[in-house]
Amino acid sequence: MSCLIITIGREYGSGGSLVAKKLAEALSIPFYDKKLIEIAAKETGLSEEFIREAEQHRTSSFLYNLSFSSRNLPVSDQVFIAESKVIKRVAEGGPCVIVGRCANYVLREQKNCLHVFIHAPLSDRFQRAREEYRIPADEVQACVLKHDKARAAYYNYFTTGQWGKCQDYDITLNSGTLGIDIAASALLDLIQKKEATI
Repeated sequence: MSCLIITIGREYGSGGSLVAKKLAEALSIPFYDKKLIEIAAKETGLSEEFIREAEQHRTSSFLYNLSFSSRNLPVSDQVFIAESKVIKRVAEGGPCVIVGRCANYVLREQKNCLHVFIHAPLSDRFQRAREEYRIPADEVQACVLKHDKARAAYYNYFTTGQWGKCQDYDITLNSGTLGIDIAASALLDLIQKKEATI
């Protein structure tokens, strides 16, 4: 069993969630993606749908807003803070795989983490969006680019890093070149070798 917390950021349509799920299954450890929304909803009393919507919106300055009390913060900022608390708590609970939600930034000071970013060529992501996400062909390009833009804006707003910048991760993988199975297998091999040195 892994002693690591694995965080996975990903481009829309890169299959990052699939890689994360395969990795969690291979390691027999918990997988957190949309489950984080469910936990945050229970703890805040907000609906899951409301939290999903809040994740898509941000205000002008998170750092500026921190000077106010938590009750005065915009809802998107309150949701980020609530999700960050959930991320820290599940990481304290033991090995797991956490997808998205700036988890690499939230856990940046935790030593037993492996921070991963999954990317792929646009053509591969368009194809996955059409075939797996059932996005109509005439809408697929706009959809993929819109999701990437939203993820970048969210990450860049709530962190001091830059979404997808390789220096903010321990490893980046091209799932288009490698494929989902090989990407998951490569991460599993890396984790096992890393743990053998601990």
